[in-house]
Amino acid sequence: MGTKPLFFLGSSRDDLRAFPKKARQIAGHELFQIQQGLEPSDWKPVRAVGTGVREIRVKVKNAYRILYIAKFAEGIYVLHAFEKDTRRTRPTDIALARKRLRDLERARAARK
Repeated sequence: MGTKPLFFLGSSRDDLRAFPKKARQIAGHELFQIQQGLEPSDWKPVRAVGTGVREIRVKVKNAYRILYIAKFAEGIYVLHAFEKDTRRTRPTDIALARKRLRDLERARAARK
């Protein structure tokens, strides 16, 4: 199996680039693992966003999250990347990821 391409939706690439260097390095490694068909080292499903959406958890002083979906053949879609500053994920972060997933699903349906 080859490497699946990564697609960043909305501002997710810029948001990820805004992470501190160490968090960015860990996030990059975790995303590369996913591209290789492997599991990231620390993740959980995020059903509140949609079926198949997962969250990579990065802890470097603060907590950082990358929400992605990897169930499509054409590649892995990064929906959202953010710093988590409370125990619960903010509703605005869930809503943004949900909107990007909906837009992605509409765009994929329109291509068929």
